Formats: sequence, C-alpha cells, structure tokens
Amino acid sequence: MKTAIIIFPGSNCDNEMERFLYNYTGIKPIRVWHKETQLPDVDLYVLPGGFSYGDYLRAGALAPLSPVMKELKKTDRKILGICNGFQILCAAGLLPGTLRINKTQKFICKPVTVCQGSTYYIIPIAHAEGNYYHPNPSKINIKFTYTEDINGSTNHIAGVAHKNVLGMMPHPERAFETYHCSQDGIKILENYYGR
Repeated sequence: MKTAIIIFPGSNCDNEMERFLYNYTGIKPIRVWHKETQLPDVDLYVLPGGFSYGDYLRAGALAPLSPVMKELKKTDRKILGICNGFQILCAAGLLPGTLRINKTQKFICKPVTVCQGSTYYIIPIAHAEGNYYHPNPSKINIKFTYTEDINGSTNHIAGVAHKNVLGMMPHPERAFETYHCSQDGIKILENYYGR
C-alpha cells in the first residue's frame, strides 16, 4: 500500500506518522506540502496530528483553505485524519460533525481504551479540542468510541467515517513500537485498510 502524508504549517506528528506507515507498509510515505495542487498516486492520504496554522481561530479552521484540500475533496482514494487531521476533515466538510474544546477545558494526554464493535484497542490521545459533536449521531458512521467519557464527545465518539474518509482523535502512530503503551495502532490499520 502506497501512502502520502499531507503536511500543514504546524503539523508535528508527521515524523511519527512516517515511521508508523513505513513500519506497516514497508514503503516510505510521500510527504506532501499543503501548497501542492497535485496529489501523488497513492492508496492512502494521511492528515497527521499537530496544530495546523497554530490552531488560529480554532483547531483545523484554516487548513481547509490550503490548495491541497481542493484536490483531496476530488479523490476517491482513502483518506485518514488523526487528531488535528480529523479536525481539518470535519472543518472541510469531508466528515460530519465538529470538534470542540474538551469538557474539562484542559489538554488531555494519556492512553485510553477505544472500541470498534467488539474489538478493543489501547491508544494514546493528546488533544485540547477532541470533544466530538454531532446533533444526530444515529445518522453518522461511527467507527470508534471511547469506553468512558473522556472529553465530552457525543456518545463517547472517538472516530467517524464517511465514504472513503476516516477520522479519529486517538493516535495509532503512537501505539506500534515495543516501548509504546501498546502495539494496537497496527491492528487498527489492519482491521480498517488491510494490507
């Protein structure tokens, strides 16, 4: 599987994501700067975590204006957004809902348990605006939920999908090395994308 990482000013999880994807696929990901107007021919585009544009206005608000996002909106290839990438995809209208400030109004950084159906994963989170909101959760494709109320998210939602797009707040790229809290990040890719 060939992959590409979309990088915005303020992205800071791109190196972790590159190691993660290389570990998973055996193929070095292509790094794509946000000003690009053409996308490389790959199977999966990834928007990593960080603070795109310094979270100016609010998390993910300015990144949808980048030229590369116009191209992402046209593709039928798979798109994955992690944390800030999830926020960007929601702000761009590629995923339903929005991400708000955590109910505690504090940054949360710790391993959590999320589930996908009957499968459970231990994956780290690191966010201040991870409180997912949607007025009609029964009408969206919920892919991951927290096993407890972590940040105030509607129905404990940790990740959603729409068509070819998946977004999630937990960081699978921080759960694959032997020194990480788990190696469940790889399991998430295997279960969602295959090899």
